[in-house]
Amino acid sequence: MPDVHTPEVRSRNMSAIRGADTKPELLIRSGLHRRGFRYRLHSRGLPGRPDLVLPKYGAVLFVHGCFWHQHTCDTFRMPGTRQAFWKAKLGANTERDRSTELRLRSDGWRVGVIWECALRGPARLPADTVADRIAAWLRGTRPALLIEGRR
Repeated sequence: MPDVHTPEVRSRNMSAIRGADTKPELLIRSGLHRRGFRYRLHSRGLPGRPDLVLPKYGAVLFVHGCFWHQHTCDTFRMPGTRQAFWKAKLGANTERDRSTELRLRSDGWRVGVIWECALRGPARLPADTVADRIAAWLRGTRPALLIEGRR
């Protein structure tokens, strides 16, 4: 199906998509703050600029959008047009995510990934449940955390 927008309009729409301070990220931040956790945001000194950095717990959190990070959930749909471009673009994002996680772990960080579908859409979990799971992980010793929407 052809795009309903001109290339200029599509470009303007795509450039307006936020990379930081997204609604799922704000939900996580407010939930953790209410539970007494303090964090730094988007630390430029760490690989991948994690969304939240909690040095006291040796942990970083990424809040990944299901489309941009190619999550295998019902929320993700490969675009029907320019598929070669999108496969290359999203594949590079996924590979960069893997590389970033490996670098952070080798530097001694615990890495948590919260997928957008855990907080939005029909498979979402209650925001308090997500925040409670993150808080329990932060207080524990497990090296990794993965929170996805219900399957």
